[in-house]
Amino acid sequence: MTRKADPRETRLPVPAGELPAFTPVPRQTNRHDGWTDDRQRRFIEALADTGSVEAACRAVNMSTVGAYHLRRQKGAESFRKAWAAALDLGVQRIEDVAMDRALNGVEQPVYSYGKLLGSRTVYNDRLLMFMLRNRAPERFTEGRAKGPDAIGKMELERKKKEWRAEWEAERKQVSPAQIRATLDRKVEEYRQKIIDRDRRESPRVKALRAEVEAAIEADRAAGYDCTRDPDHELYIDPNAQNHAEAEDEPTALPPPDWRKREVKESEDAGPRVRTLKDEGWD
Repeated sequence: MTRKADPRETRLPVPAGELPAFTPVPRQTNRHDGWTDDRQRRFIEALADTGSVEAACRAVNMSTVGAYHLRRQKGAESFRKAWAAALDLGVQRIEDVAMDRALNGVEQPVYSYGKLLGSRTVYNDRLLMFMLRNRAPERFTEGRAKGPDAIGKMELERKKKEWRAEWEAERKQVSPAQIRATLDRKVEEYRQKIIDRDRRESPRVKALRAEVEAAIEADRAAGYDCTRDPDHELYIDPNAQNHAEAEDEPTALPPPDWRKREVKESEDAGPRVRTLKDEGWD
């Protein structure tokens, strides 16, 4: 079956020198309606014009499935490189179109009650700021570069591994004696700071400090315990503790047979009232 010519098979000319030369993918049969060498070249040029695989396939009257199938064929290495170069060029042109729309706006029709009254130019400030932040991040992102893409993240991870390896190598070169010497130097520096501070204190402060140190030594010698000092905030009252333990003691329960026990009459309960059931009643 012969494919009919498509009137949409047109494209804009690409300036010479922008696309690299490539070797077309070899085909088993040279069909005039298939992926001929001329159609492969026109596909790459259309891809550079539009930046869209679907639009490029439509420009040469071929399907996107066939284009991706052609790219996977044996001997398509040069074709794949030209494909990637054309996409890069197409993305650049898309950026130019977006910048043009951001700067010059887009004409939109104005309707009223279903009637066309005219048109107006609409500007997209968000699109403009997006283009500025990506094309000039040092000026429009407060000194911060734009967010890294997948390739940038991979490069950052690779750099982190390199820096980690360098740090590990430097750490292995430091001996225990050098570490000990560094610690001793820091301790000596701190001791000198304390000596300089004490030297700059007034005689009154020095006398108070001596009294405090003497009181601390006296408490230590006397075996001072803050929990036994009623004037200390950490004092523990032993009586309060015993009282709390007494309150925590469980209440004794009555024996199980307390209801069955007979109640003995008390001798001091007063005179007994006789009834008709009592013996000896006349």
